[in-house]
Amino acid sequence: MVWYLKALKNYVGFQGRARRKEYWMFALFSAIVSIVLATIESVANLSSFLTGIYSLAILLPSLAVSFRRLHDTGRSAWWLLISLVPIIGFIVLLVFSCQDSQKNNNRYGANPKN
Repeated sequence: MVWYLKALKNYVGFQGRARRKEYWMFALFSAIVSIVLATIESVANLSSFLTGIYSLAILLPSLAVSFRRLHDTGRSAWWLLISLVPIIGFIVLLVFSCQDSQKNNNRYGANPKN
């Protein structure tokens, strides 16, 4: 939960680097909240109002943490556009997200593991 809140607090921080743990914990808690909201909507017979509001609320934080994760692997945030390529783009971004940080400082900042 700490990593999720850290990513939310740094919602406009497109500079710097984000560890794998920060990225994946944010993704995990976002998925859990989305599932809970979808379940509540299903039980209460609501349209996708709650999940839509939540998706809009975490749009900037999820973009920021994705940018920082790509920076941590030494890649430009422009690589995020590869997700527009069906199937292959998702796989490439998944591989990039799973890779370890660059050991030393890179052009995006100091290694967050240190």
